[in-house]
Amino acid sequence: MRDTIHFAHANSFPAPVYRKMLAALSDHYQVGYMDAIGHDPAFPVTDCWPRLVDEALQYIEQHYRLPIIGVGHSLGGFIMTYAALRRPDLFKGLVILDSPLMGPRRSFGIWLAKRLGFIDRVTPGGNTLRRRDNWASVDMVRDYFARKPAFARFDPDVLADYARYGTEDNGQGGRRLRFRPVVEHAIYATLPHDFPRYRGQLKVPAAFIAGTASSVMREADIAFMRRHFGMAVRHQDGSHLFPLEHPQATAAAIHAAIGEMAGRV
Repeated sequence: MRDTIHFAHANSFPAPVYRKMLAALSDHYQVGYMDAIGHDPAFPVTDCWPRLVDEALQYIEQHYRLPIIGVGHSLGGFIMTYAALRRPDLFKGLVILDSPLMGPRRSFGIWLAKRLGFIDRVTPGGNTLRRRDNWASVDMVRDYFARKPAFARFDPDVLADYARYGTEDNGQGGRRLRFRPVVEHAIYATLPHDFPRYRGQLKVPAAFIAGTASSVMREADIAFMRRHFGMAVRHQDGSHLFPLEHPQATAAAIHAAIGEMAGRV
């Protein structure tokens, strides 16, 4: 029987946007996901995201033959890590895609930024509530984002999937963002600062895949993660959004990381 992957997406990118990467993974695994994290009022966005972890754990327990492999990008990798810390019995392993699992120094900086009220200046959240949220059609969504530098690097199929699956009917015959900006902003504003307190507590094998052109993690953060969480580190070409830029190469890297973890168990 094939292993099962539960995939958790990044902030503002609903899981179906990763269709091309997930389709490649489905050649080897059963693959499932939650469509849009943080949109269920029963699991509100709060500081350090404990209710989002509750949401993920409930979904995993209800939908899979356990244990599963947790794979998460950015926000999703954080949630998968915290879920495995809380319930290691549900997990065979983790593959984390460029999540900001920061060491003590930068985690303290995040805590201070939240406490003093300037967190929007140290995350992408500052522009979230001013982002355009309505278009006349899916084609107009695609054309609009194709002109944005970060989106211009996306695989063309992924960009088309973002236009289609990253938006929804706005009730007036047009499209609006599926991942609501107010939720996206709340997630950025409550970025966890408490990761270092869990040093030495991860009980499942884990791998971290970092983007070669990403600035999310620094060498000190990676060294801390390796030393205190036992994560094997790999690198993948691309920015922080490399799963959307290079979906099939990312799927291959995830598959290789899972194989290496199996060899270490």
